Amino acid sequence: MELAVNIGIDDALDLARAAEELGYRTVLASDNFRSDALTVLSYVAAHTERIGLLPGVLQLPARSPAATATAAAALHVLSKGRFAIGLGVSNPDVSEGWHGVGFDHPVSRLREYTTILRSALAGEQVRFQGRHHRLPYGERDKAPLQLAMAPGAGGVPLYIGASSPRSLRLTGAVADGWIGAFTSVSDVADAVAEIRSGRTAAGADGAFDVLPSMATYIDDGVENAADALRPHYARLLGVGDVETNFYCRLLRQGGYADRAEEIHDRLHHGDHDGAAAAVPLEFVDDTALIGPGRRVARRMDDYAAAGATCLGIMITAARATTQEKIRQLGEAMRARALMRSDRGADSIRTYG
Repeated sequence: MELAVNIGIDDALDLARAAEELGYRTVLASDNFRSDALTVLSYVAAHTERIGLLPGVLQLPARSPAATATAAAALHVLSKGRFAIGLGVSNPDVSEGWHGVGFDHPVSRLREYTTILRSALAGEQVRFQGRHHRLPYGERDKAPLQLAMAPGAGGVPLYIGASSPRSLRLTGAVADGWIGAFTSVSDVADAVAEIRSGRTAAGADGAFDVLPSMATYIDDGVENAADALRPHYARLLGVGDVETNFYCRLLRQGGYADRAEEIHDRLHHGDHDGAAAAVPLEFVDDTALIGPGRRVARRMDDYAAAGATCLGIMITAARATTQEKIRQLGEAMRARALMRSDRGADSIRTYG
């Protein structure tokens, strides 16, 4: 099992370069409140040589399929083949609040989007008349989308961030990899089963990358490590409406419905410290890598056994300086080296 690093706009290049030197396989950046993934990854691409580049993820409603295809083709060329696409349907608050795009039928939207994207990247003239996307729009004699520098079919790997069974099966059918977020070991095992089902139904073959992104803080004390991550959890739990927030749904599924309401309410009244303190230790421990290095190594081993082929290491502690983040990346790589070799060898698998 390999490691990836999740970065934001802060310390982006320092972390990417450190990860490349440590032997990390991929750097991920997301569309978020502070930056967009493509800008950050373009900057990293210009100043690194080997590490892979993966949006984790691009928000589907933010760009047309044509915009994503042209950006992917350009970054594929400029990075000398290191770029892969990562897509996600986003959530109702961002889709409708930020972009003015309805969140109805997200799985069928994703299916149409990936069909157009694959066709464009293969260099084909794109003519598609679907429920959500129509290319060309209106009169059929308009010039169709066709990339002048298309990398060819399969030239740019496609990853999808998905969580529902339907979207996971679609991911298995149309993508080359899956990006998970806030996932427990059992969540990854369940996702792998759905992905395998989708691949079997579609007759898909070849390697498939299973990449859960994990908030990480390695420290001798488990509670201290959890405290370092609680503010990050609280911020995500406070986005938008408590009923539609993806992270609140995960918290409710874990049996903490009252905490979801409390965290959301505290944040919206400005009590950030109280909101962070209300994040349950058990929820953090179940969905993050925390504690001493050997404990984290055992958790990595469990994720590998569940089907993860790569783990995204996400250092989100607000108190961490650039040097501390780099140290944490080194500690995570050392933890990976401690994984049991018998389990580790079995964890690198493909689903066809």
